[in-house]
Amino acid sequence: MEGRLTRLKAVTGLFAVAAIGLISLISVANWLVNTKTSSRLYDNVESISYNEVGVLLGTSKYAREGGNNDHYDLRLKAAYLLYTRNKIDYILISGDNGTPYYDEPSTIRKDLLKMGIPAEKIYRDYAGFRTLDSILRAKFVFGLDRFTIISQAYHNKRALYIAQNNNINAIAFNAGDGANSDLSNKTREMLARVLAVLEVHWLNTGPKYLGPTIDIGHTPPT
Repeated sequence: MEGRLTRLKAVTGLFAVAAIGLISLISVANWLVNTKTSSRLYDNVESISYNEVGVLLGTSKYAREGGNNDHYDLRLKAAYLLYTRNKIDYILISGDNGTPYYDEPSTIRKDLLKMGIPAEKIYRDYAGFRTLDSILRAKFVFGLDRFTIISQAYHNKRALYIAQNNNINAIAFNAGDGANSDLSNKTREMLARVLAVLEVHWLNTGPKYLGPTIDIGHTPPT
């Protein structure tokens, strides 16, 4: 009986140490992302500085629960606002095109065209499978050392953190949280920040795919 109690205490102790370590890691990662990026976030279109290119981070047009995804609508409206207020000249849509039946960049492009953005001002990055891919491909494939990130505030912070730690001079425009920013969404983001910190500081993770250089404004739009 004593042996079982000793083993149980040992196992419980290990779980407790692991739990404390995990909580500490999550706390530190989120603190880093929040504190290092806050000065580069903008809510007001009048106060944000000009960049030639806005990198619009893709998302699904429809919510998992059904109906429209307001994150999608808000991001497109933010990109339109930046373009029409002359805060950007081009929009680079970076999103997932992992299957023939799911193509975020093309879906977003169609809707931006309907909003009045000229086709020659829109570029698509089909290999933006993750935020890290989107940010690093903007640098290594599209040759951008500075740009404006367009997404929700909590997402922008992580994207900015990745950019800052890869020598990219980025700023971000917050598109608004909307009704789809629920608890599960925010929990996933907290964990995603842990991965982002590990990848930029220890794992040295690169994008899944690279490819030929595309010069925005000179190479015909993709």
